[in-house]
Amino acid sequence: MLTITTRLDVMNRLGRAMADSTRSRILMSLLDGPIYPAALARELGLSPSNVSNHLTCLRDCGIVVAEPEGRRTRYEVADPRLTTALTALLDTTLAVDHEAECIDPTCTVADCYTTEVNA
Repeated sequence: MLTITTRLDVMNRLGRAMADSTRSRILMSLLDGPIYPAALARELGLSPSNVSNHLTCLRDCGIVVAEPEGRRTRYEVADPRLTTALTALLDTTLAVDHEAECIDPTCTVADCYTTEVNA
């Protein structure tokens, strides 16, 4: 059963989910779309039981939903707005990585990697 939760609870649940690197990797894979646990385990090089445990945590946190399909279960991010927010967070994280190119071609920030390279 899906329930509505407070904003603080949402932040706490997201923090808990992303604090573990395996769960973060699973979430990043789920940003590409729904996937089955066995395929996710192969993609990430993890055991099926490990993936199952982490998916259970993500489901219990309300971040992913499980959709039964016959004898299999497909997992996906629970809300499209969460997909948008996580994608924006990843883009922001990549933008501050000094080894990564700036994602904004019009960036004028003095310490920006792209600005330094193009200067």
